[in-house]
Amino acid sequence: MRVRVVRPEELGAREIEAWRELRAKSGAPANPFMEPEFTQTVAAVRPRSRVAVWWEGDEPVGFFPYEKGPLGQGRAIGFGVSDSQGAVLRPGLRPGSRAVLRACGVAVWEFDNLEAGQPVFEGAATESFASPVIDVGEGYAAYEALLRVQSPKFLRTTLAKERKLGRQADGAVRFVFDERDPAALRTLMEWKSAQYRRTGRGDRFAKEWITTLVRRLHAQRTSGCSGVLSVLYVGERPIAAHFGLRSGTVLSCWFPAYDPEFAKYSPGLVLHLRMAEAAAAAGIGTLDLGRGDAEYKDALKTGELTVYEGAVFVPDARAALHWLGREPARRAHRFVRDRPALAARARATLNGLARLRGHR
Repeated sequence: MRVRVVRPEELGAREIEAWRELRAKSGAPANPFMEPEFTQTVAAVRPRSRVAVWWEGDEPVGFFPYEKGPLGQGRAIGFGVSDSQGAVLRPGLRPGSRAVLRACGVAVWEFDNLEAGQPVFEGAATESFASPVIDVGEGYAAYEALLRVQSPKFLRTTLAKERKLGRQADGAVRFVFDERDPAALRTLMEWKSAQYRRTGRGDRFAKEWITTLVRRLHAQRTSGCSGVLSVLYVGERPIAAHFGLRSGTVLSCWFPAYDPEFAKYSPGLVLHLRMAEAAAAAGIGTLDLGRGDAEYKDALKTGELTVYEGAVFVPDARAALHWLGREPARRAHRFVRDRPALAARARATLNGLARLRGHR
């Protein structure tokens, strides 16, 4: 068994096909973040991206995508925006986590959305999180019937607002599941940036590599990882939008936002119902809403996956420095998250600070 570390763009057709086959045989959900195309697109905007490839004889039997920092710190590919992370390995192949890091030349590997079923790294997880999902495998009608039992008030209210929007809107209400217009994507990113600022959170779209990555993924069309921009319109005016990634069977929800002028109609909720309907019609069985607490996720979900956060270390000075730099903040965040009342006060403080900044 040997390990070869390459830049993602150096992967050959044979290696990419082997990656896809190993992923398909793993039994894990076909999450587009775990496909080779996502890693290669990230590499185009994050030049320190690498892939470790395990070879048995002349057969590639494992792949581990990661980003390598200048001081030997490693992170999951697309760390901070990727919603599913880990290695793609042949069943039975289980290298030690520290052996993986040494092969990659990194002292630490940090993850924040490690998928379940990653035995090489799960022992290093310090926290686990629910990632709500919507199952539309039996069709949208079956899903809506479930919502009538599980979340009757939510469904009744959302459908009523959709009808009201149709009556009062200045123009026909229409939904586009896979909008190709770049102008609609720009509008979504502007809404999302405003939302981040309004709620006192860091604006992801202020980072050039993220905006470039999203634009590239919007243009990407592959069987395992394609960008999907869904838009709810009134006439020609977009009022809610979502950008995510899809494989043949999974739609990973990523960046939703809406026009605050239409907030009374809950256009984001209407959008998610229409996305579920269109996804089912397109043969997609699962919508992964992603890690994070939100009332709308609780109302829409039919189940949950689990993702993990943590880090693997090789004991040396570089790893110690990384730990000292990251662990205090991680513990502080965990302390707040584990205390709902304190978390609510923290959110209120962030919102208040955002409002003050907006009035300067």
